[in-house]
Amino acid sequence: MEEIREECGVFGIFDLDSSLDVARMTRFALYGLQHRGQESCGIAVGSGNSILSHRDTGLVAEVFNESILESLKGRQAIGHVRYSGAGRRGNAQPLVVNYRDGMIAIAHNGNLVNYKSLREELAGEGGTFIAGSDTELILQFLCRQLVKLPPDEAVARMMSQIRGSYAAVALLPNALIGFRDPYGIRPLCLGKMNNAYLLSSESCVFDILGAEFVRDVAPGEIIIIDKNGLCSLQAFHEEKTALCVFEFVYFARPDSYIDGVSVHKARMQAGRQLAQEYPVEADLVIGAPDSALSAAKGYSRESGIPYGHGLIRNRYVGRTFIQPTQEMRDAAVRLKFSALSAEIAGKRLVMVDDSIVRGTTTRLIVQMLKRAGAKEVHLRISSPPVKHPCFYGIDTATSAQLVASRLSQKEIREMIGADSLGYLSHKGLLQIPQNINCGLCDACFTGNYIVPPEQ
Repeated sequence: MEEIREECGVFGIFDLDSSLDVARMTRFALYGLQHRGQESCGIAVGSGNSILSHRDTGLVAEVFNESILESLKGRQAIGHVRYSGAGRRGNAQPLVVNYRDGMIAIAHNGNLVNYKSLREELAGEGGTFIAGSDTELILQFLCRQLVKLPPDEAVARMMSQIRGSYAAVALLPNALIGFRDPYGIRPLCLGKMNNAYLLSSESCVFDILGAEFVRDVAPGEIIIIDKNGLCSLQAFHEEKTALCVFEFVYFARPDSYIDGVSVHKARMQAGRQLAQEYPVEADLVIGAPDSALSAAKGYSRESGIPYGHGLIRNRYVGRTFIQPTQEMRDAAVRLKFSALSAEIAGKRLVMVDDSIVRGTTTRLIVQMLKRAGAKEVHLRISSPPVKHPCFYGIDTATSAQLVASRLSQKEIREMIGADSLGYLSHKGLLQIPQNINCGLCDACFTGNYIVPPEQ
């Protein structure tokens, strides 16, 4: 509910028959990934020997109209939705550049932990920077390799130089490339539609487009699609992999499958486990819209307490974090959520939420429920306390932003005004994505970073 910002979502399509309108297909895909980024978006299309593109700040519906889509013609495309800290157009993606042998575009989800040293290396060799982003560094290193190596070897060489999280799609005028970091921190999957191949951050996009989910892109794998079809290279193989567990807690849509696991079922399991660990006598279970609804249903089924709707979300209000002052952010929360007093008045509530990061939004929601007549509000969180910053693409860069790093569980309960507070245990968290094909990154809970950041 507190809307942790994940960096972005990526999509790519290559139509072997040249029969699809790939720009419009990409726009539909970006609608399906809009939850992963709501500050900027873009599409790049490969057309013969050139790449056409359009990108800007705003939602997909605001950035792409019919005249823009008509101008983007080709048989392969990539798309991107993003959160950018400064909200500048310069950080909107895909990035498109000319290099010695032609044009290339790239869209990237993640964060490099050796950005500073890479930038210093390039700057020392005369490199110039426009966007000031990790993606620009990836693009520059890739271009340097493409002038002397075929695409698969060039991407592998570039991947050996960068460290951190990345799931990326790159576009050459006549090829689509996808690659995922060796640890699999960020998700990427492969789909097929008629005679077209698709790459996406989440599988829900394939359902939207009427495409078939083929498989997840493996950590360290490179996918190249051109007129001859698809080829794959397993460039790196780490013994330990580490998909961000927050994909199951918060980021991904519930109708997605990631590394073999249904996001909805994982959240249901989190709710069941939470009910076992923190039972309470109550009259109604409600969930914080929208990411905690599956966990709330799981808590209800395991506990036997009826499930209901206690909070209504106004979907036409902007995200609360973009407001310039805390007072305005508080007002935006009250505008965005409404308590359903007819359902909750006089009742003891269990409110399930996915996480507590800063605590300010949670406190306002608890106050709202009690003003609407709730007799008690018992808060249950379907993840452990977030105590450590993330360096892999989430907007919790310092511990000072995290209330659990400063306050005890009792102090947090008192601050938010709940009658009781229970977090899912770390052991319980690791059990929620059952039969997953990948390891999990839990550094924001444990401080154990699989790729240590530079000092």
